[in-house]
Amino acid sequence: MEYRDLGNTGIKVSEIGFGCGGNAGLMVKGTPDQQRDAIKRALDLGINYFDEAPDYGDGLSETNLGRVLKELGVRPYITSKVEVRAENLEDIAGHIIRSLDGSLDRMGVDHVDVLQLHNGPVLDTPVLTGRSYTHLSLEDYLRPGGALEGLQNAKDSGKARSIGFITRGNDFDAAKQIIDTGAFSVINASVNLLNPSAGWKPAEMHVEHDYSGLLGYAASQGVGACIYSPLAGGFLNDTAITDGRFHPTAGNRRSAEVMEVGFGQAQAFRFLSKNLCPDTQTEDHGLAEAAVRFVLFLDGVTSVLGGFSDADQVAEVASFSGKGPLSKGNMEKIEAIWRSNFAS
Repeated sequence: MEYRDLGNTGIKVSEIGFGCGGNAGLMVKGTPDQQRDAIKRALDLGINYFDEAPDYGDGLSETNLGRVLKELGVRPYITSKVEVRAENLEDIAGHIIRSLDGSLDRMGVDHVDVLQLHNGPVLDTPVLTGRSYTHLSLEDYLRPGGALEGLQNAKDSGKARSIGFITRGNDFDAAKQIIDTGAFSVINASVNLLNPSAGWKPAEMHVEHDYSGLLGYAASQGVGACIYSPLAGGFLNDTAITDGRFHPTAGNRRSAEVMEVGFGQAQAFRFLSKNLCPDTQTEDHGLAEAAVRFVLFLDGVTSVLGGFSDADQVAEVASFSGKGPLSKGNMEKIEAIWRSNFAS
């Protein structure tokens, strides 16, 4: 396992991180033994960074992580998050502390290494209803009693060593202004072969969520970037594009239309798999490995957060560390697919 500096935090984290989100399912729907086996395997293979949030299973993922860490007697680096919903807007700063206290209690730790806001920043004022927390206005980030104040209070108290935020695309201007405060050390962003825009994309390529090269700007300001959805939510692996299915533990809340588009776009990259194209692929890797290695070698990436469904997936993705970038020939083919907008 190789390690990289996590922004300006002063710590080094594994370039493969352990994503504890509900999409992969393990930390919410897995059995205690499955969770313990996967986490122990991760630690044994050198993974030292775990990415959590209270929204993952309504706190269940944090509870399960805390139980296993206590059983194993270990304390890796941990990120957790805060979700701001409509009911929290009148006291965002206070809500952040209360949410963090709940996370610390569930995980059985006295601090997190990074506390992030799970709402992506936007310039306008989004309408938050029910359990929605996807975005938060720049004003609510920066105003007195807002998100930044709450995050800084958490840091000043020692309950969070560093602070960060999530980006969700189409938010470069707002994210840049938040980075420019100098208060944040880490962002989470999505980047993968289906949407490379956080790193770079051709002008001809159209994406629904454009990250506008945010990784480069964050890196120039000393801000680390941890990458979620490196496999585009599970589409970029051999099993998904051959059998049209995901791991039994994995969740799937996507519409039929999203599924069709995702599988269709992923099919364009089947040439990257030696298993699927043995006669034309000279590199000895599968699609998932190619997808992760592509992300690892984008400028500004600190850690790729694997969404694991079992211990075997942990071992597989951990093995991708240190294997180097994709070949020049494969990158040329990938760029041609982007320029064509996945035209067959």
